[in-house]
Amino acid sequence: MNVLEQIVANKRRELDVLQQQFSIDYFRESENFERESLSLKDFITEKDFGIIAEIKRKSPSGGDIKTGLSVTDEAVFYQENGAAGISILTDANYFGGSINDVIAARHVVSLPLLRKEFIIDEIQLYEAKAAGADAVLLIAAILNKEEAAFLTLTAHTLGLEVLFEVHTHDELDSIPMHADLIAINNRDLKAQQTRLQHSYDLIGLLPKHIPAISASGIKTREDIIALKEAGFSGALIGESILRDGHLAELTKRIR
Repeated sequence: MNVLEQIVANKRRELDVLQQQFSIDYFRESENFERESLSLKDFITEKDFGIIAEIKRKSPSGGDIKTGLSVTDEAVFYQENGAAGISILTDANYFGGSINDVIAARHVVSLPLLRKEFIIDEIQLYEAKAAGADAVLLIAAILNKEEAAFLTLTAHTLGLEVLFEVHTHDELDSIPMHADLIAINNRDLKAQQTRLQHSYDLIGLLPKHIPAISASGIKTREDIIALKEAGFSGALIGESILRDGHLAELTKRIR
């Protein structure tokens, strides 16, 4: 199996455990179900170019990135340095994350939080809402068109926005018409190879009514300027910010 197939197979095992331990009604009891979600889409589009800054400790492609990070410290740093939103990897085995990272960040920042996870079942949406997330990632590579539409509708019912991720031309057909944001992932999740040119190749094929962001492989001010000129509303940046701490410099130069 390729890396993505391994991740999804492991996620199905995790999902079995989650469904044995918790019910949807259990998550409904969370105080966050009464909380009004923040709009990640609005926070991005209200900026000249919105950056979603990511929290992750490791990745299959990058290895160990910042394994000893403090979620609360990183979240506060991102908020103070111009991020439009915060993406939090909650996969444990491959990214070193946890749903508890979303809970911790929710207590210290007032930015929209994106639960970045390999979501294949609606209970993961309820778990995200209960933790305090405002938006969720749905990945075209692991969902068919009907699953993507159903999960998008369910997320919206819970007050969660959807960032829908595509990588290939074939996946464009499965974009839900009511997705809030589209991300072009420059990283091939199967081969774990990254190519920024991928964003420029696909941007012209996306639905015009949904704001687009570029994800993965974005490191410099020049990258951001080029993406903005190509029509992107923002970018999701993780590894380079975590390694270099240069978020403030990037957002300052955008302004």
